[in-house]
Amino acid sequence: MSLFRRVACLSILLVSLLLVSLLPVSLLPVSPVLAEEGRRLQLVATTGMVADVLREVGGDHVEVRGLMGPGVDPHLYRQTRGDITAMTRADAVFWNGLYLEVQLESFLARLAERSPVIAVGEAVPREARLADEEYPDQPDPHVWMDPSRWRFAVEAIRDALSELAPEHAEAFAARTDAYLEELEALDAYAREVLESVPAASRVLVTAHDAFGYFGDAYGFEVLGIQGFSTESEAGLARIESLVELLVEREIAALFIETSVSDRNVRALVEGAEARGHEVRIGGELFSDAMGPADSYEGTWLGMLDHNVTLIARALGGEAPVGGRLGRLTRLEEQP
Repeated sequence: MSLFRRVACLSILLVSLLLVSLLPVSLLPVSPVLAEEGRRLQLVATTGMVADVLREVGGDHVEVRGLMGPGVDPHLYRQTRGDITAMTRADAVFWNGLYLEVQLESFLARLAERSPVIAVGEAVPREARLADEEYPDQPDPHVWMDPSRWRFAVEAIRDALSELAPEHAEAFAARTDAYLEELEALDAYAREVLESVPAASRVLVTAHDAFGYFGDAYGFEVLGIQGFSTESEAGLARIESLVELLVEREIAALFIETSVSDRNVRALVEGAEARGHEVRIGGELFSDAMGPADSYEGTWLGMLDHNVTLIARALGGEAPVGGRLGRLTRLEEQP
């Protein structure tokens, strides 16, 4: 072959490779991700809740790196250099969306131009989302607080994994069905023990407004000191109005959160005490982050079991100290 023809062929090959690299992600073949036998899908998840469901649905076919561990606030989290490397090398990135990981949004938008990026919280139908009356265009992102809504995210994860690795679609579907059975059992347990809380005591006061879906699902009035995002600071007027409410309605307990400073909650306790009303800390809830890794509370099922059981017991209801499955370990450590 002449030098000219060799150069021409090489040029055509380079142009072809360039055109393939410019194709939208959805048009590129997905199945070669697992072309090497035994290779697991390399996935990154932003929050612990999303990472946990990925592991449950994916099983042995996935390897998941979670960016945010116990006690980490996703509203304020910024990606590190290591996070960027992990996300750019992953086969797919899964996040909650709905403005939860607000500091990561611009990076994830750019990444989505070249790799699969799936916002699982946005699988919840619009009509099932809650929003602030003052900001109707900003949905409440804390959809994992209600099992009936979180199941949409679980199913979205199943569908995404099946597209990435269609040869394992049956396994993903079977694991999802088993997981959803556990979800439904937890939901039934929650309804049973939370109904034992006296009607007048079904008021949940927390550090920020992360429990709206929980309250909507189980019939609790929810009052967060801060709004949906911990980026918003609670003003003195908000603190004073909540102190008044605690005193007037004789609310006996309020709750701190593992991923939010307890400063404002303790200010409420002190304010109510100055007005002659004693209110106690009912315990520590998991809101935007789960419990320690390798613990029951470090799973989505465990974190919700913990919250349900603690709230029921702190507000005058009846629930076993070990929770639905007798696996809770942290309730006796609560303040």
